[in-house]
Amino acid sequence: MRAHLGWPDAEVVLDIHRAGAALAMAAPQDMLYTATEVNEWAWQRVAPNAAHCALPHAPAHPASWDDELARHTLRHLAADEANPRAMSLMQAANARGLPAFLDDDGLTLGAGEGGRNWALDALPDDVAWPDLHDIPTVLVTGSNGKTTSVRLLAALFEQAGKTAGFNCTDGVFVGDARVAQGDYSGPNGARRVLRDTRVQAAILETARGGILRRGLAVQHAHAGLVTNVSADHFGEYGVHDLSDLADAKLVVARAVNADGVLVLNADDPLLVEKSASLACPLAWFSLDDRNTVLVAHRRSGGATCGVDDGVLTLRVDGQRHRLGEVAAMPLTLEGSARYNIANLAGAALLAATQGVSVRAIATVLMQFGGSREDNPGRLERWHIRGADVLLDYAHNPDGLAGLLAVAARLRQQRGARLGLLLGQAGNRDDDAIRDLARTAAAVLPDLVVLKDLDGYIRGRRAGEVPEILRGQLLLQGLPESRLQTILPEVEAAQAILAWSRPGDVLVLPVHNLAARAELIEWLQDNGGVSG
Repeated sequence: MRAHLGWPDAEVVLDIHRAGAALAMAAPQDMLYTATEVNEWAWQRVAPNAAHCALPHAPAHPASWDDELARHTLRHLAADEANPRAMSLMQAANARGLPAFLDDDGLTLGAGEGGRNWALDALPDDVAWPDLHDIPTVLVTGSNGKTTSVRLLAALFEQAGKTAGFNCTDGVFVGDARVAQGDYSGPNGARRVLRDTRVQAAILETARGGILRRGLAVQHAHAGLVTNVSADHFGEYGVHDLSDLADAKLVVARAVNADGVLVLNADDPLLVEKSASLACPLAWFSLDDRNTVLVAHRRSGGATCGVDDGVLTLRVDGQRHRLGEVAAMPLTLEGSARYNIANLAGAALLAATQGVSVRAIATVLMQFGGSREDNPGRLERWHIRGADVLLDYAHNPDGLAGLLAVAARLRQQRGARLGLLLGQAGNRDDDAIRDLARTAAAVLPDLVVLKDLDGYIRGRRAGEVPEILRGQLLLQGLPESRLQTILPEVEAAQAILAWSRPGDVLVLPVHNLAARAELIEWLQDNGGVSG
């Protein structure tokens, strides 16, 4: 069918995995909708019993039982979708080393302040090519810490004098302005950043789901960062184990060419293992500056960042720079938030490879996190009626474990009770949900309030996930008297706040943006103080 449509010959990839199969093929960039129809037709054409009966079929979609009729339909779809002028302009941009973006919203040549945007029905006959250019573009992925790292990098580029644009799970931002709210951690959010002519540096959160559903938004990035790889989202899009997940996240390496750099976490054994097959230049960070991977990388002239006797230490271009005491950096909560130490190290290292000065890096690290506006929804600390509240986005066992480690230190210092809000998205399998409960039970919380995640039930019935969590918590030995179930997120959080007394530590992972905003408003109205 691809040959019939006149598409260039290219590889067809079939991935057979334990839950099914995925079929992938190359197609012209101006015919991606038609390509999805070809892909679906190909599946239906060879499906069991396809030769004996007509599968469900809608008008204007190719018929699986009649090849000539299917070819006729697909020819018309391709002709309607084809945009030769856009393709010609994209080829001209590519020949000049410029990025180009094509979708339903239009065509963009160049990027950020060096880009220009046109509607598809108003493409130019002539382009002022000398006026167009690329901007520094960074891809950030990983299982935990993506949004914090993106925000850190934006602050670092801003300190270096560039207007930073970034997309993340909370929206799209340019400088201090939010231009869109919601989960924009995929290609759509990235393109919104890259099409904003105010942007001088683009930091793009690149989540696993977006990679697997729609790929990367860019063909080339100047740098990439992989924070870590931990168990999450298994069973979706052919990803069934950590190795599969690492391969999905390391797709970003394909955009980081020989003139870029990919920053990796040397404390993640799987990333160390997978790095052997990567072709792009690497830089490494760790919680220990004496990590053997860092030591070996420095010997070969590579850049690293790690903690040396409590000081975050950057090594780049053969020079050693002390960025400051880790415990004095607000994002670490006096050194207790080890995962944020890793986020600081990764962001500092990437910024240094992109020409941000050591002085600018040190300045940001000693300030970032001092205000809740720096990193909203991530390790926000509140105080209300003598209780400590940690408001966060922890959404998998590793993320929750890191958050609970911070809470455990506060609890130990104060001899306090621990209250925990617990829920999980419905698209995790039952084992993953139970793993989250095991992580929670390990710290012996005094109260656990189980909730649904507003907007993240994803095919489960209301209350189903809390039931699974409750069952596992009981198996782990938590008494029933310590468990409550309140499905709405805000009401569940308010129940923990009502239960608290002076000295208690309350851990509140809240995931829905509207729920988080409502809870923060409640805290402010009831005497809560952030910081």
